[in-house]
Amino acid sequence: MKNIINTFLILLLLFLHINIRAAIPGALTSAFKNGNSNELANYFHSNIELVINGKEGIYSKNQAEQIVQRFFINHIPSSFEIVHEGGKESSKYAIGSLKTNNGVFRVYFLIKFVNDKPYIHQLRIEADND
Repeated sequence: MKNIINTFLILLLLFLHINIRAAIPGALTSAFKNGNSNELANYFHSNIELVINGKEGIYSKNQAEQIVQRFFINHIPSSFEIVHEGGKESSKYAIGSLKTNNGVFRVYFLIKFVNDKPYIHQLRIEADND
């Protein structure tokens, strides 16, 4: 009986570790909500595919931070919430709704985990026409 309980506890801890590792960090939600490009850039991969209002490219972490910062200056956020997320253990995606002083935007980002640290590889911010 003790072996069964120990095995169950080990499996439970392993399951929790995997789910915690694969979760979308709360700091990302906060960074979008507060329009904090510096905090957001902490999660950027060294090169990131960035699409903002139809303008797309692959940028370095620093270039992407500047582009996102300009977006936040022109579109001051008032709220952000994740409306859908999914993925596997090694990668996650999320779709969110960003409300700003200039309208509502649909945000999509893809995170891949490298050595248990999440990195944004793709980020899309587009006007929500729904």
